[in-house]
Amino acid sequence: MIGETGVSYETAFSMAGNAALIGWVILIFLPRRYDLLFAVPQFIIPFGLSLLYAGLILPTIFTVDGGGFGSLAEVRVLFGNDATLFAGWVHYLAFDLFIGAWIARRADAIGLSRLIQAPILAATLMFGPFGLALFLGIRVFYRRALGDAA
Repeated sequence: MIGETGVSYETAFSMAGNAALIGWVILIFLPRRYDLLFAVPQFIIPFGLSLLYAGLILPTIFTVDGGGFGSLAEVRVLFGNDATLFAGWVHYLAFDLFIGAWIARRADAIGLSRLIQAPILAATLMFGPFGLALFLGIRVFYRRALGDAA
């Protein structure tokens, strides 16, 4: 258990971040032709982080007085709790890595150079939705340049 009787939130935060970082290193620097290796950042780490998220958020989401999703003030109260704050961070880690793997898979499919992919993936790591928007925009122009209107 994280928190009161087990690993501290700070330790769990570091462990979750390190797991995600391993996924990003594999995604950016290692070959993707090995399906088992690519499964680590694409499925295995996001799945583990998703289980951690569920274990953090489900017991606490409805127990934070004044917390919720109906207003910015409620969200602020909700994330004032260490368990839900950490769960929110794990949510980012899991989704950003999963989207990064999706981007990498799609970029490989259209033949986008790994040198172009690397900054897109770095943007996704650091700024999630911005990296996704960057890829989607580049993909449109890249495919048009190749004569594919999709």
